Amino acid sequence: MPDVHLAAEVCIGVVVATSHLIYPQAVGGDIGCGMLAVAVDVEASALKNPKTAAQLLNEIGRAVPSRRHNRNAVIPQPAEIASDPLSHARLEAIRQKEGEIEFATLRSGNHFLEMQADEEDRLWLMVHSGSRALGQVIRDHHLARAQLVEGRLRALDAESDIGKEYLHDVLWARQFAAASRKAMAEETGKVLTRILKRSISWETMIAIDHNHVALERHGERELWVHRKGAMSAQQGQPGVLPGSMGSSSFHVEGRGCEEALCSSAHGAGRALSRGAARSKFSDRELRRQMEGVWYDYRLTAKLRDEAPAAYKDIRAVLKAQRELVKVIRTLRPVLNYKGI
Repeated sequence: MPDVHLAAEVCIGVVVATSHLIYPQAVGGDIGCGMLAVAVDVEASALKNPKTAAQLLNEIGRAVPSRRHNRNAVIPQPAEIASDPLSHARLEAIRQKEGEIEFATLRSGNHFLEMQADEEDRLWLMVHSGSRALGQVIRDHHLARAQLVEGRLRALDAESDIGKEYLHDVLWARQFAAASRKAMAEETGKVLTRILKRSISWETMIAIDHNHVALERHGERELWVHRKGAMSAQQGQPGVLPGSMGSSSFHVEGRGCEEALCSSAHGAGRALSRGAARSKFSDRELRRQMEGVWYDYRLTAKLRDEAPAAYKDIRAVLKAQRELVKVIRTLRPVLNYKGI
């Protein structure tokens, strides 16, 4: 995909199809990481007032922690997730311990919660998050059981017992991550109702993930399609393509390009490593790049590795994959909340 960049074993922005082997490294650790976008019944100009923006940013930070909820303030998981055990007793013990307090939390890095304005100045909410520590634990557990096939790549047979256990846990992590994003949007909706006296329009919701493996039909064959930092772009399928914290994002629709395994980039993709970005961009430069976007200025020094210029030009990424998706809506950032 045009947003491809280096990562351990398998690059981010890669799509791989196999007949029977499953590669956990081609999914990654943040299984089910993805996007949620939903409109708010208010114009984005409602956030022009600095006091309103500051209050909203502050209350979102309290409602949606970046790390963990307190044990006495957890958000219940949907019953179908809470009642579905993971494949191994060790994983299940970690799920019961960590899943409860990490559900509906954002994490740090490139994960974010953002208020955006579309071309008609309607306010939209966008959430980017994943399966938190549980995805990493699931990946590591099953990777240790996988067979070394080439270089450092390890694989599981999809028809084997251990392969089926991994696939079950991947599906669970995807459901956990999707429900977590929805819960964060719901908590943000409560904040918007208190401050702006407006509510979320749930019928507009777009939800998609970009770290997964799934059985799909392509041509005459059923294949295990691995996407690591890539989203499904079947014909007519809605998708969300985020830029950086200071650049445009896009709602898109898949074109069903079989040559690309009906897939798309998942965002702008990094142009600089985190270390290089921290070295290159000063606090002052980050503030300059973020002009016009509300964010927590107190965190400027800790967010330099997320500077907009550390990412590729999202419009260039879109141009490079015009055969894969078409743009439905363009959004500009208004208020950005990131965890540290």
